[in-house]
Amino acid sequence: MPTLAKVEIYTWRTCPFCIRAKNLLAKKGVNYTEYSIDGDEAARNLMARRANGRRSVPQIFINDHHVGGCDDIYALESQGKLDELLASTNNL
Repeated sequence: MPTLAKVEIYTWRTCPFCIRAKNLLAKKGVNYTEYSIDGDEAARNLMARRANGRRSVPQIFINDHHVGGCDDIYALESQGKLDELLASTNNL
């Protein structure tokens, strides 16, 4: 299925949850923009503003909508909702 959605993920290079979330996206053939914010407090503050105050990584956005972290994206996948989000060009 082609990915039409704009997918963004904020990560730390060594974060196991970030790697797990990226693996799911890669398995689905999703093109995404990665923001590696290791030690960059300004970037982390920007992410937190976008993520309703959440400062943990990863934080994932689909079409500028905050979907959450690693557990959240896997929950969407297990509920069968992730493919629908990834196929959409609409903001939620």
